[in-house]
Amino acid sequence: MPVSGTPYDHSVHPVALQGAASLQCLLVPNPYIACLTLRDLLSKELAMQLNLTHISYTYPGTASPAIEDVSATFPSGWTGIIGDNGCGKSTLARIAARAITPDSGTVSPSLFASYCQQDSTQEPDDLFDLASDWGKEAQRARALLRIEDDWFWRCDTLSGGQQKRIQIACALYAQPDILIMDEPTNDLDAATRDIVKEALASFSGIGILISHDRDLLDSLVGQSLMCEGARWTMRPGGYSKASDQAASERASAMRDREQASREAKRLKAEAQRRSEEAARQKGKRSKRGLSKKDSDAREKIGRAIVSGKDGVAGRLSSKMSGRLAKAEAELSKKTVSKRYDHRIGEFGVTARSSCVAHLEASRLSAGEFSIDVPELWISPTDHVVLTGANGTGKSLVVRSIIESVPDNVKVAYVPQDVGPEERERALRHLRDQDQETKGRILSIVARLNSDPDRLLDGDDLSPGELRKLMLAEQLVTNPNFLVLDEPTNHLDVGSIEALQEMLSGFSGALLLVTHDRQLSEAVTQIGWETIQGESLMRLLVV
Repeated sequence: MPVSGTPYDHSVHPVALQGAASLQCLLVPNPYIACLTLRDLLSKELAMQLNLTHISYTYPGTASPAIEDVSATFPSGWTGIIGDNGCGKSTLARIAARAITPDSGTVSPSLFASYCQQDSTQEPDDLFDLASDWGKEAQRARALLRIEDDWFWRCDTLSGGQQKRIQIACALYAQPDILIMDEPTNDLDAATRDIVKEALASFSGIGILISHDRDLLDSLVGQSLMCEGARWTMRPGGYSKASDQAASERASAMRDREQASREAKRLKAEAQRRSEEAARQKGKRSKRGLSKKDSDAREKIGRAIVSGKDGVAGRLSSKMSGRLAKAEAELSKKTVSKRYDHRIGEFGVTARSSCVAHLEASRLSAGEFSIDVPELWISPTDHVVLTGANGTGKSLVVRSIIESVPDNVKVAYVPQDVGPEERERALRHLRDQDQETKGRILSIVARLNSDPDRLLDGDDLSPGELRKLMLAEQLVTNPNFLVLDEPTNHLDVGSIEALQEMLSGFSGALLLVTHDRQLSEAVTQIGWETIQGESLMRLLVV
């Protein structure tokens, strides 16, 4: 469906011409630009934009389209793409980057794009080009992302946050006209998020940002493309401004629909009354049953027929039917996109044990990595948050905590990284459930604004949809101890808010590993932090 909304003044975001490659890309595909002189290009602020027109795409082997008839304009500056998991955000971004070709529609003009996908574990194609280049742009990319020289040669040993910085640095080094970022702050600690935000803010081309990070969206983007059901709408501002406008529009649409519904009901009742009146009048006009000798009555009916008075009620009834049909047609136009109430429900059971986890003071090790931890206790109702910079041992602590859980405590764990094996396990587990349990799982997924049918099909699930499924599968077990490692990764904003509400009321013990400060402050009371020591990592109770 085409984007609705008011066009924006794109001239307020000039594009800086960066290097010969970028200049060549501008000169070739766009006839307007091609007619300008080099002096014009270098002396004037030239606005650039990407146009997606009536884009549709269906993945091979799937029945329904991932996106259908989407049109949008992306000017220079940053545009956010916001929507529920599985609505087609990443698909649209890949089409904008020309990574996939749409089934129908056009992408114009032909500009050079860099696409940073969610998964940053794969080495960028130009990794070693950047590593061996000490020119101005290479040094700038290193400096913006705080890249250390040895990172290039040991990418497979870097933390997820460090790999993401490498990925973004390589994208900026390429000097693209279009920079597309898909969930760039997943797995990042607070300090690294600030580094990434600063680096992205420096980009002067066309930026497209897919993110659940409300702070990043609010601080970076100038407009937001929002998916609501099958409708895509461009609104000004970041997440907060755009979502407020969407809520206002939704409330107004609901009021309009309620008014139209009341009017249709009133007209329907009036049409019924007039139809009954017309029927009574017709009965009075009938000469059937009259005595042939009752000449006066027959004469009155005859005069009414001749004068036309007999058809007044019928004509009024017919006219009212036309008004009713028009009102019902207007009502059908007053649509409100379907939204769930984002209430997951209450889950969890308080353990009868005096504690659900206990670690003795020790030094935990994994290969060459070690971390000193004090004695740790988690009681049946404790809600604990574990924070720390990337690469300081949080995952090692989590694994050790889980191993310390006694047999009489039911623990549920949703890991940070979800690979192909975990995906298959989650889908197989869903298929093996009885109908009641399967229904409860799918109900949670539905309340998080994802389509349960997509999970049952098991085809082409987004990372966010898969994470919702894994969370739902764990919640329905009513655990005593819930362990969530970066649970907001890949989740849409509405789902994060629903998760926050559920965790606030969770009756069992909770261990939460997260960089989302808003979430941790809302649902936890105890804080642990891993820090970089002089010779090894340490965990502190804060």
